[in-house]
Formats: sequence, structure tokens, C-alpha cells
Amino acid sequence: MTKFDKSKLPSRHVTEGPSRAPHRSYYYAMGMTETEIHQPLIGVATCWNEAAPCNISLNRQAQSAKMGVKAAFGTPREFTTITVTDGLAMGHEGMRSSLASREAIADTVELTMRGHCYDALVGLAGCDKSLPGMMMAMIRLNVPSVFVYGGSILPGRAPEGAKVPAEYADRDLTVQDMFEAVGHQQNGTMTEAELEILERVACPSAGACGGQFTANTMACVSEAIGLALLNSSGAPAPFESRDEYSKASGIAVMNLIEKNIRARDICTREAFENAARVVACTGGSTNAGLHLPAMAHEAGIDFFLEDVCDIFRDTPYFVDLKPGGQYVAKDLYEAGGVPVVLNELRRAGLLHEDCMTATGYSLGEELDKHTLKADGRVVYPIETPLTKTGGVVGLKGNLAPEGAIVKVAGMEAQHQRFVGPARIFECEQDAFEAVQNRTYNEGDVFVIRNEGPAGGPGMREMLATTAALSGQGMGKKVALITDGRFSGATRGFCVGHVGPEAAHGGPIALLQEGDLITLDAVKGELSVNISDEDMAERRTNWKGPRETIYASGALWKYANQVGEIYKGAVTHPGGKAEKHEYWDL
Repeated sequence: MTKFDKSKLPSRHVTEGPSRAPHRSYYYAMGMTETEIHQPLIGVATCWNEAAPCNISLNRQAQSAKMGVKAAFGTPREFTTITVTDGLAMGHEGMRSSLASREAIADTVELTMRGHCYDALVGLAGCDKSLPGMMMAMIRLNVPSVFVYGGSILPGRAPEGAKVPAEYADRDLTVQDMFEAVGHQQNGTMTEAELEILERVACPSAGACGGQFTANTMACVSEAIGLALLNSSGAPAPFESRDEYSKASGIAVMNLIEKNIRARDICTREAFENAARVVACTGGSTNAGLHLPAMAHEAGIDFFLEDVCDIFRDTPYFVDLKPGGQYVAKDLYEAGGVPVVLNELRRAGLLHEDCMTATGYSLGEELDKHTLKADGRVVYPIETPLTKTGGVVGLKGNLAPEGAIVKVAGMEAQHQRFVGPARIFECEQDAFEAVQNRTYNEGDVFVIRNEGPAGGPGMREMLATTAALSGQGMGKKVALITDGRFSGATRGFCVGHVGPEAAHGGPIALLQEGDLITLDAVKGELSVNISDEDMAERRTNWKGPRETIYASGALWKYANQVGEIYKGAVTHPGGKAEKHEYWDL
């Protein structure tokens, strides 16, 4: 490994020459040696906190990443940023902070890197918004970067002989089961004592939610897009191999500096298409339809919700993961992980193999090193997929001119069309109360509006409501549409990201009780039986967006800056508007 010439690296501004003696004195104060001061300074950013199990092991893994940096003649400088964990923010006002935290993570990592002139970034993240937030910072700064996922939680299991309903006995459990168990308890099909048994065993370790929810979806994206080392995202958080991947990532970032390979050399348009393929074929979270456009925006690439959905439409769904399927992240890892999935896509000609990766080699060259084949249980051969189109589908129509998105993984074909009368709810709490009180009918289409990025504010997820419906046995008997989001753990005919949102005067704001709504995932349609003339008249009579109580602070700022859903709900002009590159200052 070569030693590094710092004459063109950002850290020269804080370490080199007589004028930087005051700066160097600070480094000596922290116990750094002269050699360490004059090596490249590598930001090792983590979203560690004690909020939730998805973040709790990141601190440990960061130490391994730092060892890798040191082994390759770099000097790691660890720092942390925030995380808002959706599992704990779910179902109450705290969820408004979730999507806004993605921007805060990207912003704080950018500010820390700029302020201290770090040369490269190893970013560790574990929960839903922290993964895209960290990758957005990498792309925005365009520095040599390697992403490290903190790993998934181990599946839970009820103790043998425990008094729990039969459907919860002798099988893997995830937090999704707990949200659905709340519906069972409300419905009288589970006792509170049984609920308490399950809550103690459903989440038995550190790590992010185990199904193909948002965290694991974006972890797969990190590999497919090339920012993470192949196979690095699959090992559960408690596994010792996580530390080895972290160390290897620290070494890898030094190799990228040597070769001058930066984040945007990796995150090209073709790389985003590869990432969308992996979301589709694994039945991943609908939130990827928000995060991929936001990441592309940082690079100045137009890759909008419709572009993502075009790829979803012609990608087979062949990886059998929860919530639509049977297995969890640990099972996929043991079946060969993301490389097996990518190789199946490659065999079908659905992968751009020439894309650069964090190793300095192309995706095709990296995949040549992985020889495991589809096991036919977790990963099906692409010739015999679970379904011939992706597990996530885009919808459009007079109710969603800018598009909407629905997860259909695991949904039978006969349930992919739904026509019913609108039940209007002005916020999520109103809908959840209707579910609790059973004041709805089979065949209803729940319309939850004013939950978009600006109107919410914060574009909340709706897992509490959808899981309670599933727990009541009504998940297939009603549909739900919203300008908010759904958790990656949501199942059933639940359409999110309806745009334009209600606060921006989208058609969802003009719906009335009883309007007949058509949802068709096969045709890609989301429409309402209102003529253009009637819609125009309703718009004339519309009294404007609902007033929000968030009239100051971070959420007020977010609501006033955030853009359209289909562009990723971003808050700044992005890569196209740049007038400089951080590395070149």
C-alpha cells in the first residue's frame, strides 16, 4: 500500500504548512502522532445512539472500520449524527420527524466533513432513513466513500410451550408481527397476556428490522449501487463477520483515495437502475421510490418515481422475503446474499455490469468472485420467479397525476384490483381510530390525506393503521391510499406517495366521501370517477391546505423547503445547481 501525497487532498487545509500549527496543536491534544496528522484524514460517520436496536451496535463496528483505515495508512476521525428510528416513531406525532431526519443526516455529515476538511468517508448506518441519508451525503460531497450497514436483527421466536396464538408459535417473529398482534388484541383474538409474551421475544438482538423492510431494502441498494462491499450488508448485527466487513471497508476507502474514485464515479444513472432492479426483485420497501430519486438528485441525475417504477414493472420478483414472503435477512445472507440476487439479474441481462464499485473493480468483476447459485427456497432462479413483474408497482391516473406506489409482493393476482367508495380521513389518527372502533365497511377505500412531506408535515408512515387492519383480518378486504408513506413492513393494497400531495392541491385533497376509486396494480391505475369538469369545480371551491400546528422549528423549515414526492421530497437544488466540488476547494 502506498503512502499518500496530501498536496491535493482537502485535509491539507488543516494539517500542512507553518500556518496550520494552531490546528495541529488540537490534533496533538487528542493524542495523535505527527505521522497520523500528516496522513489522509478519513471521516468515520455513524448513526449510533441508544434509541433502538438498529443503531446500538454501530459504535462497535466503527472501531473495526477505523482499524481498517489505520492499516492502510489513513487516520480515522469518528463522528456521529442523529437517527430517528421509525419503529419507535410509528403511530404518533414523532413519525413526522422521520423523513426530515434523512435530510438532517445528510446535512450534518456534509457540514462535519466540510468543517474539518476530511478526505474521504466511511459511513455506518442501521435504520431506515439513516441509510439513504448517509449515502446522500457521500454523493453530495463526491468524496471517496464506502457505506457500511449495521446489519439486521436476529429473528425472534416464542418460547416452546408458551401460551400464544397458534399462528405465532414455532416460527420466526419480527416487529411486523408485533404491530399486527396489536390488531389481534384489539379484535379480541389475542389476550393482553399473550401480547406481553410476544413483545418480550420478537426482537432478540441488536440490528435493524429483519424483513425486507426499508432498512434491509436500502442495504441491498448500497451493494447494488456499488457504495458498499458486495455481501457486506447481509450478516446480522451480532455476527462477528460484521466487524470484518467494517475493517475491509476502512481499507477499501483508502484504495479509492489512491485511485481517485469518488462517489459519483460509482453512482451513475446505470448504477441507480441496478439499485432499482434489486428493490423490485426482492419485494423491497416502497420507500425506495422516495430514496433513490433523492440520492440521484445529489448527483444531478434525473431519476424520478416514474423511472423507478418503469424498472419495477419489467423486473421479475424472485426473492421470497417478508413482509410479502416467508424469510428474513439472515436467511438471504445464508443463501448467498445480494451477490446471488445480482447474479440472477445478470443471467437475465437485467444488470449493468460495467458500473464501478467501492473496491475499484466493476460490478461484473466482483460478481465473478461469487459462485453460489439460487437455492430455490429464499432466492428462486430468475426463470421461475414468484411473479414475472416486480414486487413494487407504480400507479398513475386522475387521482395521482405525479404517480403513486404500492407493494404487491406476495399479493395474489385477484387482489391486485380494488374498486370501492372513499372513506375520507384528514390524518392518520382519524383512520386508526376508525380501525380500532370498527367504524368502516368491507370494500372501503381509506383515503388518508394531509400526510405528505409539506402537509403533514413529514410524510408519516402508516404501519400502525395497516397492521391493525391485517390483525383484524381485513387486510385484503379494504384498500388504503395516502399522500404519506407506508412502512416497508406494510402489506395489503396500500398505496402511498400519492402526488401531488393534498397540501399542494393534488386531486387527493378534492375527494369526497363515497367517491368511487379504482386501484389497479396490473394496469398501473389510480383513478376516481370524477369528470375533469367536476374536479375543476371542486378545485374552485377548495379552501386550501389544512393548517398545521408546526409553525416553527425544524418541521416548519422542512415543510417550507421540501419539494415534490416524485422527485424524492428533497430540500435543496441538488447536483445540477452546484458551482464547485468540495474536493477541489
